[in-house]
Amino acid sequence: MELTRPTTASPERARARRRFDADGMAVAAFVLGLVGLLVMNIVLGPVAVVLAVLALRRGTARRARALLGLGLGVADLVVLAVVMSTSGGSAWSIA
Repeated sequence: MELTRPTTASPERARARRRFDADGMAVAAFVLGLVGLLVMNIVLGPVAVVLAVLALRRGTARRARALLGLGLGVADLVVLAVVMSTSGGSAWSIA
C-alpha cells in the first residue's frame, strides 16, 4: 500500500487564491452596500465596510468596486443616522 503525501500549494497559487477571495469580497461589499441603501442598513452597512476594507488590504484587482462598496456602506450608516434623527429615534414603524 502506497501512501501519498498531501500536496502543498505553491506561493503563486496561494497568492492567486487570496486575490480571488479579495475580488469576491469587493463585489460582495458593493452589492451589500447597494442593497443596504434600501433595506437593513443597520446590518448591511457595517458588513459592506468591513468587506471593502478587507478586500483593499488583500490587494484586490477590483479596487474601484471595493471603494464603491466602502462608500455605499458609509452612506448606509449616514442614511440610518438621518432617518433615526428625523423620526425621533425609531428607524422603523410597524403601523
